[in-house]
Amino acid sequence: MVLEFEKPIADLEHKLHEMIQLAKGKNIDLSADIQSLEEKLQTLKKETFQNLTRWQRVQLSRHGDRPYALDYIYEMTNDFIELHGDRTVKDDKAMIGGLGDIDGRTVMFIGQQKGRNTKQRQERNFGMANPEGYRKALRLMKMAEKFNKPIITLIDTPGAFPGIEAEERGQGEAIAKNLREMFKLRVPVICIIIGEGASGGALGIAIGDRVLMLENTWYSVISPESCSSILWRSWDYKEQAAEALKLTGPDMKNHGLIDGIIEEPLGGAHRNMLDMAARIKQTIIKSLKELDKISPEKRIASRIEKFCSMGVVNE
Repeated sequence: MVLEFEKPIADLEHKLHEMIQLAKGKNIDLSADIQSLEEKLQTLKKETFQNLTRWQRVQLSRHGDRPYALDYIYEMTNDFIELHGDRTVKDDKAMIGGLGDIDGRTVMFIGQQKGRNTKQRQERNFGMANPEGYRKALRLMKMAEKFNKPIITLIDTPGAFPGIEAEERGQGEAIAKNLREMFKLRVPVICIIIGEGASGGALGIAIGDRVLMLENTWYSVISPESCSSILWRSWDYKEQAAEALKLTGPDMKNHGLIDGIIEEPLGGAHRNMLDMAARIKQTIIKSLKELDKISPEKRIASRIEKFCSMGVVNE
């Protein structure tokens, strides 16, 4: 999958590949030309990805090859045990969770999971959780608190499922209860947006001591397309909507809505998933060391104060 703004890079990579194959096949010394083309390619990548628009970052967050929650979890830990069900309705495949080991320490992972192909996307409901998904997430959070295990949430959703059946089963109540209960958790909570962070669907597992975003992700009350359809009655203005929403990591950091940004490999997380997983893992380890020094009472008070101060305006 190649995005529109990536096409010049893809063309240059194709030319580089052809030149390398020609040199091997014809036994010709093209090392100088290859090196020159590699330098040109690296420069083009830096120029392109250092000057992305907000809409282009939204596109990268949805890239078909971008790693999902389980990709990172399986890379960061070798002993992940997935836990299922909300003990009320069923097991929501859009919301995953379970126990895994990071640097010799057991943590509770919770996250939204999308699918790679049509069958998986239908099974995972495109990463849009139902009420039972949020209730499963809360059950696992309470389990982690009971056994004094830190909680790591990996957020990647276009929003909570908006279907009638979800509303009938209490979608709003389930998300609201998660918000309330996450404020009171006595264990460290680290929330990382790894892709899309849309509306209450994201916020339902995003109340934490540390809220972080990967470089090419977005976090907003509404998607650019939905915002465009409301304001302009058309999706054609999604790029303008993305600019107006100010939904990227730097925007969120400047407004005090997140605590930090995790830099991605050049070209995006999908270019080097192993490197990206290692960066996330190191950030988690570092954050846990910082949070371990703070008492549960102080963590809870700081968590509440941080979120209550958002959106406050003094005139």
